[in-house]
Amino acid sequence: MEHFRRPRRLRATPQIRNLVAETHLHHEQLILPMFVREGIDSPIPIGAMPGVVQHSTASAIEEVRSLLDHGVTSVLLFGVTDHKDEDGSYACRTDFVLQRTIHELKETFGDAVFVISDLCLDEYTSHGHCGVLDGKGRVDNDRTLLRYQALAQSLAQAGVDMVAPSGMMDHQVAAIREALDDSNAIDCGILAYSAKYGSALYGPFREAVDVEIADGGDRRAYQQDYRNQREALFEVELDLAEGADMVMVKPASFYLDIVAKVRSMCPVPLAAYQVSGEYSMIVSAAEAGFIDRRQTIQESLTAIVRAGADCVLTYFAKEVASWM
Repeated sequence: MEHFRRPRRLRATPQIRNLVAETHLHHEQLILPMFVREGIDSPIPIGAMPGVVQHSTASAIEEVRSLLDHGVTSVLLFGVTDHKDEDGSYACRTDFVLQRTIHELKETFGDAVFVISDLCLDEYTSHGHCGVLDGKGRVDNDRTLLRYQALAQSLAQAGVDMVAPSGMMDHQVAAIREALDDSNAIDCGILAYSAKYGSALYGPFREAVDVEIADGGDRRAYQQDYRNQREALFEVELDLAEGADMVMVKPASFYLDIVAKVRSMCPVPLAAYQVSGEYSMIVSAAEAGFIDRRQTIQESLTAIVRAGADCVLTYFAKEVASWM
């Protein structure tokens, strides 16, 4: 009887393929990462990420307005500044571009837009690391947590809906949750970068946020080793125990096995970040004529959702939503 089984019958036309598709990509699943820069009046293109810019507060508002028109309702903000010091203190100012933009977005759009803010220090430190350094030039985990707490409270005061700590410090979720609750920001959520790998795919992002690690250093002492899988699951367990509302795997495309493993054991929503290198590779290959841009973007994002991600952070968010 096996010769009666013909799977191709369910692939014969676009209509039947759509009817039986197991994975669907929706604009509600997409989060657009955005860069807002101190001291500019108009957007500045990012050379390593064609089509992506550093925004002023005003242009960020217009971009979100357009984004909402396309049905994408969530953004992740990164701050960019030339004012850098040893411990990233400038980022905690109430008049910093990140806090101003958060405030203006919520004033303009209210709950129509869900605003997430990156919570880290690398964009604001003179040495380019994600935390405060000790006397030997190593990131001091517990001193860094104090700075994260102050930044979390500052972002919450500006009106952010959720903070996303990306520094991979031990116990960062617990420290931030404590600081938020102490400042009566109990409704502010935490999207934990629980499985953030030390990846070569972050290269274009460094230009986007003007970060250069001092003395040619790297972040391997605190970001995860790309050779490891069990380590990611342990990190997720710790963040869940400390109160993470959502967790993230970053990067996405090279780590679909991690996405699937985390999904199988994680009770909270799971995000995956299609990072700058993933974006730039697709754009560059498409511009060279090697691949079809639209088909590759759709396939890549669908694969991330198929692996188990509930939502995807992608620089393609508005473009993809315009096709839906």
